[in-house]
Amino acid sequence: MVRITSRPLPPDSLLAAHMDRIAGGAGPANHYTDCFTADVPRSVTLPKLVGAFYNSPAFRPERLVLHLIGKGSDGDDVAALAAAETQHFAAWSVEARSDNAILLEDFQRRTCSWLMTEPLAANAPTIAGRTRLHFGSGIRHADGALVRALIPLHRLYAKALLASAVKTIGRGGA
Repeated sequence: MVRITSRPLPPDSLLAAHMDRIAGGAGPANHYTDCFTADVPRSVTLPKLVGAFYNSPAFRPERLVLHLIGKGSDGDDVAALAAAETQHFAAWSVEARSDNAILLEDFQRRTCSWLMTEPLAANAPTIAGRTRLHFGSGIRHADGALVRALIPLHRLYAKALLASAVKTIGRGGA
């Protein structure tokens, strides 16, 4: 079983850069970010992580809810997002993308989701071919009582999503 770890958001990540931009230099006082990671014993590309994450069993209930509000997606949509063939996926638009990371912002511009792959010390024989998978979220104006009350639930859900993606990758799926 892979361990999901809460870590500080890397300051050079797409999510950190985005949150800095929307704060307008005023700092993140009323914004929320998180970062969870899982180290896996194989090489994983960003397209593989995107496919596994949005096709994972833990994400299926969210896809159902998105269908109900007219923002549905299917496996073909996930494949197009993973292959960088679209800038829109369900309720999100691609805000930024690099070879190893993607940042999606929701249609209401209130939340962001960020995925990143990071190869781990390929020159160290004990961890050759390992990858650190990152998943993070950003919430604008997270200073309301309801938002603050939901953060612990969000953190549990975020960990479950990443764990499910890791299992999907382990089964060879995406």
